[in-house]
Order: sequence, then structure tokens, then C-alpha cells
Amino acid sequence: MDYQAVLEEVAAHVEPQIGRGRVAQYIPALASVDADRFGIALADVDGRVTGVGDWERPFSMQSISKAFSLALVLADDGEKLWRRVGREPSGNPFNSLVQLEYEHGIPRNPFINAGALVVTDRLHTLTGDASTTMLDFLRAESGNPDLAFDQEVAVSETAHGDRNAALAHFMAGYGNLDNPVPTVLEHYFWQCSIEMSCRDLALAGSFLARHGLRADGSRLLSSSEAKRVNAVMLTCGTYDAAGDFAYRVGLPGKSGVGGGIVAVVPGRCTLCVWSPGLDARGNSVAGVAALDHFTTLTGWSVF
Repeated sequence: MDYQAVLEEVAAHVEPQIGRGRVAQYIPALASVDADRFGIALADVDGRVTGVGDWERPFSMQSISKAFSLALVLADDGEKLWRRVGREPSGNPFNSLVQLEYEHGIPRNPFINAGALVVTDRLHTLTGDASTTMLDFLRAESGNPDLAFDQEVAVSETAHGDRNAALAHFMAGYGNLDNPVPTVLEHYFWQCSIEMSCRDLALAGSFLARHGLRADGSRLLSSSEAKRVNAVMLTCGTYDAAGDFAYRVGLPGKSGVGGGIVAVVPGRCTLCVWSPGLDARGNSVAGVAALDHFTTLTGWSVF
């Protein structure tokens, strides 16, 4: 398949969607991003990568980081994590406090903010430095040693992170955090602030298309564990729009409010699309449309 031609067709098809939606407003450092940007990259399982548009322009990965922290914890700690976080869709916004009250401090899944805080907490306990561990992993898998945290974004999120602090304190009250709340929040915000391009993210996520194998051929996850990460991405990776995303795209995916979405075609490739304009549920308008058209063109989905 001529990947370049397919991606160019996708970009042309979604051009009317680019700029639609609204960039994230609740994080001031993201509010000034140009909504008219668009890039898409595809990395096949052999590490070949191609892209169009702004595919090599770095952006804030935000909640896409949650897929990587989940994989790193499962690789080190196995099934123990699931005692502290569920695997079910939330049906509520990603920063909702509602479910924690009647579910006794156990987040519904690892991709809503509460669940991601629990995963970050566990990663920090396992490694002693959750955010640096993730950055080192992403540098290795993407082949880009220059990946870095965006200090402005991290500081901005910290200054406006009251709701995340509330989630963390609430779970700590139920004994579901091992580390001090300020430590967990710090590493969570710094993880989300990592800047990556579509190229970088498509390559970094390729272990999920290779059934758990890293770029160097070593195994991060068993085939079964990789299947499970992909399954949770499919059912929970785009917040309370996961059903619509599965209906339209038919692939495991993880979005972030920076406008990026990573999607996995198991056994074939990993895609990353970026366009900062978000819909009401926090997912890229043009990004979802692009992945929808990609699976329509190629016939590649998990269904």
C-alpha cells in the first residue's frame, strides 16, 4: 500500500474540518495554539514512518501519555494494578468527580484523570521517578533523544490543576494513593507536558501494533497484555465519546486535549493525527474525521 498517497487523500478529505472546534481553554498555555494546524503520520510495524502536513511539528501530548504510563506499569507490575483502577467506560467527562464517591475511590478506568493519577502513583512507586521514566521510554521508542518536557505547559497545568488535586485528595482519603498528593500531581502534570510530533508518537506507540515488542526487538508487554491495553484504549481512550469513536474509526485510540490522537492497527501500523480544534468531549474534530476516513479507505479496523 502507498501510505503517502493514502495520507494525502485523508488530509485532502478532512481539510474542511481543520480549524473546527475549540482549542483547550482551561490550560492557558494551550489556549494560544493555532487551531488551523493538521498533521498525520503512520509508522508500520517495521519502523518505517511517513506523514503529511504538520506531522513533524511538536505539540503537547497531554492525555496520550496515559496509554504509555499504563503500559509501563503493566510491564513492571502485571495485573496488580487492576485492584486499584477499573476497566469500564466512565460515561462522564474525563475530570469528573461524580463516580469516585459511590465507587469508594476506585476510578472507573485508567484513562480518565482519576485513573491516570492512580497509574502515575504506581509508576512512581515502581521507578522512583514516574515522569523521567516515561520521557526516557518515549525517547527510546521514537528514536528522538531531543524529546523534552514543556515547562510552560507543566507550570500552567499545575497552576490550574485544582480539579485534579481534588481527585487525588479524594482517592488518597480512600487509601488509593501510596505517594503524597503533591508528588503524584507533579509527575502527572510533567508527563502530560511532554512535547512530541505525530512522527514521534506513531513510532513510540508501535509496540502496541507489534503485540508488545519494543523498537529494539525486546519485549515490553506480553501479547496478551498488549491486547488488553488496546482493548481499554478502544473502550475508554476517548473519554465519554469512546462509543462514537469505535463506531466511526473502529480502532483502539487515545486522545489528548492538545489535539493529538494515537490509533493502533494491531499487526500493521500505528497512526498519530494532530489538529488542535476540539469537540465538546475534548477530542480533535479533524483528527477523528481523519482516522474515520483512513479506516474507510483502507478497510483496516478491528471489526
